[in-house]
Formats: sequence, structure tokens, C-alpha cells
Amino acid sequence: MKASTFVYPWDVNGDPAAPARIASLGVEQVTLAAAYHSTRALTPRHPRHRIVTAEHAAVLYPADARWEGRELRPYPAGDWAPGDAYGRAAEALADAGLEVHSWVVLAHNSRLGADRPDTSVVNAYGDRYPWAPCIAQPATRAYLVDLAAEAAVRPGARGTELESLGWYGLQHLHAHDKTGGVGLGDAGQYLMALCFCPACRTGYGAQGLDADALAAAVREALEPLWRGAPDDGGWAGVQKLLGEETAAATRAWRDGTARTLQESAVAAVRAAAPEGFQVLLHADPVTHHVGANAGVDPGHVLSVADGVVVPCAGGPGLLTPFAEQGRADAVIAANLGIVSGMGGSPGTLTEDTARARELGATEIRLYHAGLASDADLTAVREALSAR
Repeated sequence: MKASTFVYPWDVNGDPAAPARIASLGVEQVTLAAAYHSTRALTPRHPRHRIVTAEHAAVLYPADARWEGRELRPYPAGDWAPGDAYGRAAEALADAGLEVHSWVVLAHNSRLGADRPDTSVVNAYGDRYPWAPCIAQPATRAYLVDLAAEAAVRPGARGTELESLGWYGLQHLHAHDKTGGVGLGDAGQYLMALCFCPACRTGYGAQGLDADALAAAVREALEPLWRGAPDDGGWAGVQKLLGEETAAATRAWRDGTARTLQESAVAAVRAAAPEGFQVLLHADPVTHHVGANAGVDPGHVLSVADGVVVPCAGGPGLLTPFAEQGRADAVIAANLGIVSGMGGSPGTLTEDTARARELGATEIRLYHAGLASDADLTAVREALSAR
């Protein structure tokens, strides 16, 4: 079973020992960030630093001329990833015998939301989510499609993994996050993710909904949850809170919007890529889910992309809906945490990999070689050597 680990350019650049150390884990591939959101990251072995602060979402390479004169364009990285940071790291990793695939974060950009508030998701209360570009807005969609193509098809890359290619909602660790005081649950999170920007209001209208009435219904439905009432969870909970017809209409608008964006982005990547270039999406098999792992219809996404990367932090159960599609050539990669301090379990990697395989995984992804301790990496090395 092929294994790849996630890596940032700053894990490699300036550390001559990093490529060989990563290769020694037993992975065949690295998934290297080419466009990434803001973060504060540990670099526990780097000879020059221990903490990297990426102050805003940025491309980690020099953007090309396609962006000249456009209002929405990617931001260059600062001193945390200067110049062609991706390219330098990719070359060093390839020289160590590793296959390099790009890692591209798309609809997750707090800097864009700060500079252009009109691009952000707006909830039913009128609050903006600056980290969440609304994927229904035409200019934002065009920006995301072009960013996907440029950031994915970097020199030497054999494939790409597209993250956040769908709706983003409330679930986002933002600065010193203080939003966990009320447990909204699955249904409440969906209602808080519904966008009411002008583009989405028009979209709801096309589904036969009055946007003002819908926003009022969402606020009314959420009120008991703010007071501590239990969230019934799942899509049934959304239907109970909004009514079946209204809930279905909101989902029709959002599902269609996400699907067409995914189709356009993947097509743009394929048009820019050499033959044989692999395109995967970070995905959740429940279409109304939002976040870094976009909610998708498994059958549809596997007809568009070469496969998916599936979150398994809560167990490998989300793999099954993709495996049940029966597409023999699809990549179904189980994303397994290996950083003990972030809830990962490198010590059970052998068992977790075996269970993922039983449920249909064809590959594994390891999050994240740059963040893991030496002890975590030793456990990974031992597990992969036993394959």
C-alpha cells in the first residue's frame, strides 16, 4: 500500500538532512504544500528555527502572469517561504528518491476575507467568515479555478491533492478560538454554514426560497441550540429544524455549486498538467459537511477526479462510501494522524493501516512528517518497514 506524508517547504529548505530523513520513513511520496493557509507550525529538527509563522494564506512559489490586472489574486508568502520555496523543497525531495505531489489549499483564506470582505461567507445573522470565501461568487470561483491549476501543476510534480475545494463554515480554529462554548452538533453547524451573500441569496431564489424568510427560519431553528437544547444531528436534524422541503432546497443550491466548482477546478488542472498527472480531492462522503475535507457525493467525485484523500481521525468509517463505488482504478487514501501531540497515533499505524485497507483504502497519507517528534517518526518508520 503506497504511503505519502505531508510536508511544508520550510520543513526542508535550510535543513540538508530533511529529505533523507523523510525518505528513510519508508514513504514513496511526499505531498508538499504549494498554496497554504495561515498557520503557526513547529519544526522540531530544523537547524535554523523551531517555529514558523505563516502570517496569511499564500502561494509558496512565484505566481505567474495570469494574475496581472485581476482584483482577486494569490498573495505571495513572506519570509516564512521566500521565492520559489516549493520548487527548492520539491527538487531536494525528488533528489532523495521521493515522488512529489503538490498540496493545494483553496477556499480557505483569511487574508482574502480581511482585504475583500465581500468575498466571504455571510451567515444568517449577518456575520462574515473571513476565512471562508463564498464559492458561489463568480469572481471567487474564477480565482479558485485558476489557483488550482497554477498551484497544482508545479515543475516536477507528478500529481496534486486539492484541499478545501468546497464550502467552508464555522468550524475553523481562528486565532485564539473561543467558539466552543455551545455544542452545535452536525445540524447546527450546517445551519451556521449557510451563506447569505448576494450570490447565495440569488441562488436560494432559484430554488424557490425567499432568502429573508430563510435567514429568519435559520435563526429561529438555531435559537434552542444556543440555549442548550440537544442537536439531533445529521441530515435528519437539519430537516427537523428547517422542514424537509426547505432543507432540501438549500442543499440543492449548495451541492450543485460545489460540484460544478470541483468539476471546473479539476478540468483546469488537467488542461495544464502533463499526461498521467494524478488529481485527488480531500473529501468527506457527506455532501452537507463543510471544511477542509469538502462534502462530496462519492460517485460524482470519483467520476471527476482520480481519487480522494479521506479524513480518518475519527476512525476509518468514511472510507466505505467511496470504496462502495466499485471503481477499481480510483485512489482512496486514508489520512492518518502520526503526530501524538495533535491527537495522532503513530504507535497504532500498522493496525490502522490494516483496518483502512479492509474498508477499501488503496493508499495512506501521514499527517505530518514535519510536525512529528523523533519518537513519532521512529514509530512510523517501524510500521512502514513491516509492510
